[in-house]
Amino acid sequence: MVAFKVGVVRDTRYLEHKPGLIHPESPSRLRSVYRMLDREFADKLVYLEPQTATLEQIELVHTPGYVKLILSTAERDFTTLASDTFVSSKSYLSAWLAVGGCIKGIDALFSDQVRTCFCLCRPPGHHALTHRAGGFCIFNNLGIAAKYAIQKYGLERVLIVDWDIHHGNAIQDLFYTDNRVLYFSSHYMGWYPNTGDWEETGSLAGKGYNVNIPVPKDLDDDDIIHIYREALTRVVKKYKPQLILVAAGFDAHKNDPLGRTKLTEKAYYWLTQLILQLSDSVRSAPVLFSLEGGYDNYALAVSVKEVFANLAFAGRRERIPATNSVRAMEVIEKLQSIHSKYGVWTK
Repeated sequence: MVAFKVGVVRDTRYLEHKPGLIHPESPSRLRSVYRMLDREFADKLVYLEPQTATLEQIELVHTPGYVKLILSTAERDFTTLASDTFVSSKSYLSAWLAVGGCIKGIDALFSDQVRTCFCLCRPPGHHALTHRAGGFCIFNNLGIAAKYAIQKYGLERVLIVDWDIHHGNAIQDLFYTDNRVLYFSSHYMGWYPNTGDWEETGSLAGKGYNVNIPVPKDLDDDDIIHIYREALTRVVKKYKPQLILVAAGFDAHKNDPLGRTKLTEKAYYWLTQLILQLSDSVRSAPVLFSLEGGYDNYALAVSVKEVFANLAFAGRRERIPATNSVRAMEVIEKLQSIHSKYGVWTK
C-alpha cells in the first residue's frame, strides 16, 4: 500500500482560545484529536506550522471595523462577541492562526509539498459573517482560503463541501452571487442558524451554484452515503472544480451532544473516500479539510481518524457502498427538481 504526502496543520496556540469552562467548543476537542494523530499517524504526516494571516488576507472577507473589534479583545480576559460566542485574551491569536493555517495548507497543496491537507485548527469558521461572530466562529476560515486561492492561483472553480450538521450560513452568504465558488451543504435545518433551505440556490451570477440539502434529524450512514454518492458525484463531474475545500464538522455523529443524528464514524470514512475518488476524476484537484464542529471528544477523534485513514493511504480506492435508501432517493429527486432549471450540475 502506497502512502502519499498528507499535510496537517496543528499548533498548540489553537488551544489558547478559551471560551469558558462549560462551553462545548473547548480546547479539549483538539487535544483529543492531536493525541489520536500522535498514536495512529505520527510517521505518515507532513506537519505544517501555521503563520498568522495578514491583515490584507483577513479583510478579503471581514470588514475593518470587525477586525478592529477582534483585536481589541486582546486587552480583556473575557469578551462576549455573540450570545454563543465568547473569547479570552488570546483568542484573537488562535483565530488569526486558524486563517493562516488554511492559507498555509493552500500554498502547500499548490506547491506540491503535500497531496492533501487537514487543518486541525480552532475556532471554527463557517458561521462567521463579514461583520459579526456567531455559532462559535470568529473568522470565516474557509471563505478566506477560497478567496485567497482564487486571487493567488487564478482559480475559476472552487468547490466547498460542508458536511457539518449546522448550515454554513456565512460561507453561503459570502459566495451567494459568485459562480467561482460552488457551495454544497448537507445539514439539519431545525437547528442554528436556521438557514439553508432547498430554495436558497444563489442569485445573479451565482444562481444554481448554492446547493443546500436539508437532511432528516435521524439521518443514518446509508442515507448520507447515498446522498453524497448521487448528488456530489454529479456536481463534481459537471462543475470540474480546481480545488475542493471541506468544512469538516463531525457534530452529526450519533454521540455528539449538539447533533445526534444516527451517523457513525464510518460515514466519514466513506465520504472522504468518495471525495478523493472525485478529486481523481477531475485531474486530481487538491483537497483541503478544515475542522468545524464536533463536540464529543471521543466521537470527534474517531471520526477524524476515519478521514486520515483515507488521506494517509490516498492511493487506496474502494467501491463506495451501494446503499439504497428510500429517504435518500426522495432527497435526490427533490434536489434535482429544484436545480434542473439552472443546469449548473443537473444536465
